[in-house]
Amino acid sequence: MKRNIARATLVIFSVAAIWGAAALPALAQSFPGEPTFTTFEAPGAGTSEGQGTVPFSINTAGAIAGMYYDANNAYHGFVRAATGTITTFEAPGAGTGAAQGTVSFSINTAGDIAGTYVDARYVYHGFARAANGKITAFKAPGAGAGAHQGTVPISINTTGVIAGTYLDSSNVYHGFVRGADGEIATFKAPGAGTGKSQGTVAVSMNAAGATAGLYRDASNAFHGFMRAGNGKIITFNAPGAGTDSKQGTLPISIDTAGDITGLYRDANYLLHGFVRAATGTITTFEAPGAGTGAYTGTAGFSINTAKDIAGSYLDRSNVLHGFVRAANGKIANFKAPGAGTAAAQGTVPLSINTAGDIAGTYLDARYVYHGFVRTP
Repeated sequence: MKRNIARATLVIFSVAAIWGAAALPALAQSFPGEPTFTTFEAPGAGTSEGQGTVPFSINTAGAIAGMYYDANNAYHGFVRAATGTITTFEAPGAGTGAAQGTVSFSINTAGDIAGTYVDARYVYHGFARAANGKITAFKAPGAGAGAHQGTVPISINTTGVIAGTYLDSSNVYHGFVRGADGEIATFKAPGAGTGKSQGTVAVSMNAAGATAGLYRDASNAFHGFMRAGNGKIITFNAPGAGTDSKQGTLPISIDTAGDITGLYRDANYLLHGFVRAATGTITTFEAPGAGTGAYTGTAGFSINTAKDIAGSYLDRSNVLHGFVRAANGKIANFKAPGAGTAAAQGTVPLSINTAGDIAGTYLDARYVYHGFVRTP
């Protein structure tokens, strides 16, 4: 991970910089009651451009895991309790220089956290942090040991099983699943490319052990996959997804029932949101106000047990906005208080829990990241 890990992780795991666009009209809808926003900063978070607080995951109890980068551009992990108390932590072996440190990506119902740390040689390592604070480091078999190679856990489910990706010595991505007992199984999606920056990325795992993710083929196009707990892999493409380099389907989140949300980029590099039902039926959607030019549009980032989807869209001025899409398809847009209104500023919701609480980040007018929780 290079300079500005928040941007890099949003690009890869939240796809905030893989924007496509909206094409279908939609009407904004309002939800009952007025939501409340709580903004917060991790202690020690930097206050200059490209620094600040980035929450990635919220669990059923309202606890949040994420990262912040400090005034020296080093990364640190944090967990925020539902009460608002924030605990920061460092994985053993994490580097302390710029673009080094600890990033927590996912928190489960028990409060266990999965993430990655970057050492002093810029190699990525996986870790699991138990609710009591004990940290166990691990690496996927076959993970590279060079700079910007290694193991990146992205999701942890209710039983403590972890899914993620690793980059080998040839800079090819592979998926992995780590059992609660520490045993690691690696896999690749059928059709995944074997060249540099190609391969398989597991992004989200549900309670049943089903994993959603993406793979990049030999032509550098993206495709979606779902890997069942027994290891069987189903690949899919959203209707309308492009087939050229940097186009295609990018699943981001899977719920308990096996429904998957994400985004796809079409042949004109416009981005669209989608939800794939466990039956395989895919519904596409656009947030009202989403731009219709290349590299603007709609992305679904997280889906909960009620099938509500939290995500973000870029408008025609490249400003980021948040939205929540109900299971019936109604979409409500929102922005975090303090969010900037210029290009590459605004609101990025990243996770929604069973209660409909949404955690995410916003960039202010000075391009500083801040955390928020939106409660319905």
